[in-house]
Amino acid sequence: MSGPNSTDASTVGLIPPRGVITVFADIWCSFAHIAVHRLHTTRARLGLTEQVSFDLRAFPLELLNDAPSPRPGTDSEVARMAVLEPDAGWQLWQAKDWLYPSTTLPALEAVLATKEQSLNASEQLDLGLRRAFWAESRCVSHRRVILDVAAATGVVDVDALTEALDDGRARRALADQAALAGSDRIDCSPHLFLPDGSDHANPGIDVGWAGDYGIGWPVIVSDDPRVYEDILLRAAAAWRHGGMAAWRHGGMAAWRHGR
Repeated sequence: MSGPNSTDASTVGLIPPRGVITVFADIWCSFAHIAVHRLHTTRARLGLTEQVSFDLRAFPLELLNDAPSPRPGTDSEVARMAVLEPDAGWQLWQAKDWLYPSTTLPALEAVLATKEQSLNASEQLDLGLRRAFWAESRCVSHRRVILDVAAATGVVDVDALTEALDDGRARRALADQAALAGSDRIDCSPHLFLPDGSDHANPGIDVGWAGDYGIGWPVIVSDDPRVYEDILLRAAAAWRHGGMAAWRHGGMAAWRHGR
């Protein structure tokens, strides 16, 4: 599914503050891996790093499907999706079979917990965890891997994140977002919401499937990465009208209001 939708009752409460793009996504999702990569690279190319931030929300496929993501499914997507965006980082799973992640919930929780520090720290951790899974075959279920990825960002306070994971302060947000992801208000991973009230499900990509998931493979009908320029420019236009200092520096208070 692709394309913007106009504001209606289904997006009430999902519209982010000016200068923020809300992104519902799972780390296991190859389409989300492409979307997040394109958001980061397009933002940098347009010179909008200071104007636009990403608010990552959980779309935990394992809870919605009531089962972990099957490895044959993700393996079947690698070659097809890598053709669309090779620089996002891809490889078939190279580590031991028993190190394949059985869940992404700890990683999703860490991304949410890091918003307590800043949206920038959270989005950098999210990006790092996606690359760790898709490009480096690392077990993002494991706490040590999550903290190592956090340290490698250079912007995440690892001690603060460790404390947040110890007391589980982001777990309620994860549960709330899982419930929202399971409603008809969120279509898929990824699903983006903009300050102007528009929303974009799997932006730019129209996809079908040949055979059952884990047996067949994705069939890309069309792909237009240029839609990300429009998405970023629209979010930046909203920022120019009102600024986003509270969201860039407001920490947990801003996160809670936007949750």
